[in-house]
Amino acid sequence: MSSSWNDKRPMSPHLQVWRWHPAMLSSILHRASAIISYVALFLVAVGLVCLACTGALPLEGLIFSPLGVIGFAIFVFAFVFMALAQLRHAIWDRGAMLNPELNNKLSFGMIGLAVLVSGICVGLVI
Repeated sequence: MSSSWNDKRPMSPHLQVWRWHPAMLSSILHRASAIISYVALFLVAVGLVCLACTGALPLEGLIFSPLGVIGFAIFVFAFVFMALAQLRHAIWDRGAMLNPELNNKLSFGMIGLAVLVSGICVGLVI
């Protein structure tokens, strides 16, 4: 690309036009939670296959270590957040709750509820 850019407009104007808001964060978290859920469910399936074949989990020490508990918390957060986001999309499909202000509040509520449920689940495991 040539270094003689003469246009005074920014090359990627969306970065200057869009202001950060909670709905953006929930959209990004929804995509990330889907990826995390796919990876975590694959690992659970591999663990179940190992359990069925050998009668033991080869990484049992890792599962119950602090790193495993953190991974469990992230998985629960991702799963709960994705479920709440899907529920929100089902409500939107009916044409309800499309107000941007309400959507921002709902995004914070979804994040808070997912954190709360994750904390409760981790507390039950520990």
